[in-house]
Amino acid sequence: MARRIDVTGAGGVRLAAWEFTDPPKTGAGGDTERRDPGVLLLHGLMGRAAHWAGTARWLAARHRAVALDQRGHGRSEKPPEGPYTREAYVDDAEAAAVQLGLAPAVLIGHSMGALTAWQLAARRPDLVQALVISDMRASALGAASQREWADWFASWPLPFATLADVRRWFGEDDPWLERPNPSRGEFYAEVMTERSDGWRPVFSRRQMLTSRETWVHDAHWEELAQVACPTLVIRGLDGELGRAEAQEMVRVLPRGEYAEVPDAGHLLHYDQPEGWRRAVESFIASAVPV
Repeated sequence: MARRIDVTGAGGVRLAAWEFTDPPKTGAGGDTERRDPGVLLLHGLMGRAAHWAGTARWLAARHRAVALDQRGHGRSEKPPEGPYTREAYVDDAEAAAVQLGLAPAVLIGHSMGALTAWQLAARRPDLVQALVISDMRASALGAASQREWADWFASWPLPFATLADVRRWFGEDDPWLERPNPSRGEFYAEVMTERSDGWRPVFSRRQMLTSRETWVHDAHWEELAQVACPTLVIRGLDGELGRAEAQEMVRVLPRGEYAEVPDAGHLLHYDQPEGWRRAVESFIASAVPV
């Protein structure tokens, strides 16, 4: 079961949050079953809350786990002119943690969502009791990276005739793909919707580039050093976050831990869900025992 919960983000932007489990049960005495701590899951650029469905369901055995469609993504509002700034994304995550009653929460973020999570943890330590950073770099990526992304977006053969074509292109035929990756094809199939002419992304590629523009030129080490809660930095062995940088992030963090998932790339919770689960469950159990 996936239950939608509406959240009001910064500037009144309408956000959709999703709880992938039944709501807490009410006992005979009218008391609501507690599942602590709450977990807020933040997807990466182009992602959506549904990408966390598998993770949220196993977390729900011990926690109230809610995934957020961030502005410009999924079922959340996509204001034509944004803003799609770091401040807006962090403000939205703060609003979600408070309005959903999750705080002090465990934040789990992937890629851009991980950056949002650690920026919120640095700003509002009272709202965050543990943090998982999944395959996100603290160093600046630079203008060349942004140009490569613009070229990559332009290469998409839109519209796709079928979802099978989506899976094949992103999982096999994408010229930016180093080797076939079926889980990558599934990931992108979930962010497509059927239009009159075929299958297109649920997001605006222009808005995604705008979102990325606000963080790729800057390093984020200073904010990382301000994160006081226990933090797991986790990477796929073939992901975008290199081992040396990941270990330096752990060193900079006041309470950092490190984990890596073999045979996984950037989308490690898709590529190796069991390895991802073992690492995250172990960390949460030690950081914030229920």
